[in-house]
Amino acid sequence: MASTPWITQLIEALRTGFLLLAACALVGGAAMLEPRLSAYLGERLAGLISNSDIRAIGLQRSWRLAYWNLGWRLPGTPELDNLDARLQTAGLKLGAPVFIRIFKREFLLEVWLKKGDRFERFASYPICRFSGRLGPKQQQGDRQAPEGIYTVAKSQLNPASRWHRSFNLGYPNTFDRSHSRTGNYLMVHGGCSSIGCYAMTNDVIDEIWKIITASLSSGQQRFQVQVFPFRMTDDNIADTNSENWKEFWTQLKPAYDYFEETRVPPRVDVCGKRYVAAAGNPGSDGSRVLSRSCKFQKPMATN
Repeated sequence: MASTPWITQLIEALRTGFLLLAACALVGGAAMLEPRLSAYLGERLAGLISNSDIRAIGLQRSWRLAYWNLGWRLPGTPELDNLDARLQTAGLKLGAPVFIRIFKREFLLEVWLKKGDRFERFASYPICRFSGRLGPKQQQGDRQAPEGIYTVAKSQLNPASRWHRSFNLGYPNTFDRSHSRTGNYLMVHGGCSSIGCYAMTNDVIDEIWKIITASLSSGQQRFQVQVFPFRMTDDNIADTNSENWKEFWTQLKPAYDYFEETRVPPRVDVCGKRYVAAAGNPGSDGSRVLSRSCKFQKPMATN
């Protein structure tokens, strides 16, 4: 005899609750044992468990997956049924050029829309899931979600994605290829599962889809997507305990700073194996393609 819907929902709720409690227990246990992990497990494994970013990201993934399995919207999700009113309140219009930033540690995707010569933040959406740790993607199969500066054109949109809807970030870009990095089909999509992508849930990707398709249909050739491990402040970079990528992040910071200062997408190129950047031209919509050029003098990334 088939289970009734309420029994099925109860079983699913108990299952996700158990998984969340188990994840909390593991994280808490690791925190209590942290001072003695090296003696018990060796330096390499102890470093993985004691890394505060890894612990925090693991816990975030657990409770976000629990929300998804229960059919709940993630905390911080905008009023998705009220897009037109929200745009009107913000003084923004559907079809204006769009700009996107992603912050891994914060599990956050920001959508900005152009108003006059500058961009204004319209919405922040919680990311349901991304795979891997902080740091860029390096090779096919490493299950890392990419970091860097990407551009998305209409040809990179997939309305019939396996994960509801998706857009391809364009990894590997010119910088990634200069470092022989491999992988493909790194997406922002619906659902709450990832092997290198950013999963936003179906309802959220539907709203993002409306915004980006309106922008591209209204004349924006492509939009810039900046993907960072966290907000690129001096304190955040100094506090990170991931030494492997600290230099990369330090030199990636100008792209973040230029937009923070001007609210215009920066101009970005690749010089040798380095990102180089300059402030965006006033009124720019960020459509500029990354190319090989050494015209800009400030280095962004050497790793």
